[in-house]
Amino acid sequence: MQAKVLIVDDEKSIVDPLTYAFRREGFIVENAFNGKEALEKISNFKPDILISDIMMPVMNGLDLCKQIGHKDGLGIILLTAKDDIIDRVLGLEFGADDYLTKPFDIRELIARARSLLRRLIKQSSVDEKKIISIKELQVIPFQRKVTISGTTIELTPKEFELLVLLISNIERIFSRDELLDLVWGMEYIGGTRTVDIHIQRLRKKLGPSYQHLIQTVFGIGYKMSGEQ
Repeated sequence: MQAKVLIVDDEKSIVDPLTYAFRREGFIVENAFNGKEALEKISNFKPDILISDIMMPVMNGLDLCKQIGHKDGLGIILLTAKDDIIDRVLGLEFGADDYLTKPFDIRELIARARSLLRRLIKQSSVDEKKIISIKELQVIPFQRKVTISGTTIELTPKEFELLVLLISNIERIFSRDELLDLVWGMEYIGGTRTVDIHIQRLRKKLGPSYQHLIQTVFGIGYKMSGEQ
């Protein structure tokens, strides 16, 4: 099945070459010229990947991300003319998976879209109906929910994805680079240090009874232990 891409930018001079390039690569492509129009097309077109500029009239890219929320199965790449870390961080916090700063190479954008699509496919291959349990710790992928002794543990989207990956692969050792690729799908701001920070936060939220399950494999990365 061909992947669907929705390209959103108020500049036709950007939309047209991107549309041509992605169609040439075998993608099904639709366009929108502001966030409001994009929201309407998302409902009907149901894209796999959304590529959106940040600075647009009517509704900008950040507001578009907020309106979409963390929609399962939709990958988001933001484009920005600003080399501003605040825009990038906000975009990622609002649900974007990747970003590129203008001007950019179309070949790199296509490569990032393909990489993101591979990650989405990997995520969808997880048995969504399976409830994963270790004693009183329950992870429910299809509800994006984690509980300990019946109490819900609030996790960020990335913390949740990281936990699902680890607990779905008990005793498998992941390098930091592998975790970056599988959970973030890009060279994230801060590099592999981002993985360490998220692991620390995840352990803290799991509390003293379960934080030991996420084990550091020195010199390599991390694994989830099945030992209780």
